[in-house]
Amino acid sequence: MRSSFLYLIAFIVSMSNTAALVAQTTISPSQTPESAQSIEKLEMAELVRAEFLHAWNGYKTYAWGYDALKPLSKQGHNWYKQSLLMTPVDAFDTMILMDLTEEASETKELIFAKLNFDVDMEVQNFEVSIRIFAGLLSAYELDGDKRFLVLAEDMAKRLMKAFNSPTGMPYRYVNLKTGATSGPISNPAEIGTYLVEYGILSKHTGNPIYYQTAMKAMTALYSFRSSLNLTAEGINVETGEITNPVSHISGCIDSYLEYMLKGAILFNDSTLQSMWTPTIEAVNNYLADQKPNGLWYGQAEMYTGERISTTYGALDAFFAGTLAMHGDLKRAADLQQSNYLMWMLHGIEPESMNYSTMEVENGSYILRPENFESAYYLYQYTHDEKYLEMGKSMFENLITYCRTDLAFAALKDVRTKEKRDYMESFFFAETLKYAYLLFDESGKLDFNKVIFNTEAHPYRRIE
Repeated sequence: MRSSFLYLIAFIVSMSNTAALVAQTTISPSQTPESAQSIEKLEMAELVRAEFLHAWNGYKTYAWGYDALKPLSKQGHNWYKQSLLMTPVDAFDTMILMDLTEEASETKELIFAKLNFDVDMEVQNFEVSIRIFAGLLSAYELDGDKRFLVLAEDMAKRLMKAFNSPTGMPYRYVNLKTGATSGPISNPAEIGTYLVEYGILSKHTGNPIYYQTAMKAMTALYSFRSSLNLTAEGINVETGEITNPVSHISGCIDSYLEYMLKGAILFNDSTLQSMWTPTIEAVNNYLADQKPNGLWYGQAEMYTGERISTTYGALDAFFAGTLAMHGDLKRAADLQQSNYLMWMLHGIEPESMNYSTMEVENGSYILRPENFESAYYLYQYTHDEKYLEMGKSMFENLITYCRTDLAFAALKDVRTKEKRDYMESFFFAETLKYAYLLFDESGKLDFNKVIFNTEAHPYRRIE
């Protein structure tokens, strides 16, 4: 296999022209006839599409031009002093995939009229990268308007200042106008979740500097793993000092693991593949935990591999899809069964729980997508209808517990079902997109020809 740099140059040239709980929740493959199943899929896809429009119309009515809608108080809110149009940018490619032509046209007009990055304000590099920078890139690939690419590169040039640390690992925050940085104490997710987007930008601009910058950060982070090949939750990007030696697959580490594999596939990168192989072996050796109620992944000390806790949650649910992409369909299926068990424990999944006791630790649900994501991946790889049934049950519960007369709202606690005044952009970008794609038969998106970023923005695979 070619080195990452040589392959990058090759693909830039070649592509430059392309614009009892267990028993209660165990599901067996459906025996529904194929014709009836197709009708069910069509009905479910239309239901998800209708609920997207319900939530989107709420956003349009009360928060148009803001970063997000507060669905209970019926007002918009911004992350920073000026809106970055998080919801419109994040939601745009979902509209394209759902054939929501009118909504996409209005959103596109808003983006080109209002989106401006030349603002003196500090932003969180990770969040604006996966939502806005990434959303603009997928908008360019799906829509073809080069203005999306111009905006994406403008943002990337500003965010690149965050990588000016002694190690090449990025600071957590950067000022879009001045380039000033802050936040040296970071985590693998906020250090290693840039390869997909920066590589796609290099592909479309012909400039390898973007991919090289993200790769430098990734390889630096990888060099600070333990002798067991486990990665720490906390690290200082200036010195490489480990600030939290706990290792797991959950938030703060999750998308680093995801991008190592996705980058290897998307760019046919031998360096990333050589990093992924020992990493996934270590994750399965030290973090996987087979219990009587299913397969789970817990937390371990990175130097000894000693298990620290048996916490698992909504963010961890992505890993079943990653295992499936890796080709480990047995573990993927077992883990998705646990994901569904977690969801049905209280009718909707908690932010975190103890899988040894099945007790909720953090009862909030903020409309997260990862369970739908893994069901979608497993269905694409296996065509087993039990994943359609999982998705149908989860989405119906989402409507039952989170739908409001205006949009959808997060839950303060899944045990009480009390709603919270919160609906962030990823609900449109990820949760509704993965739920729709699980049932969609239009062929508008070919799963085997795209790689999704961690915010569910799809990019064409390099051929």
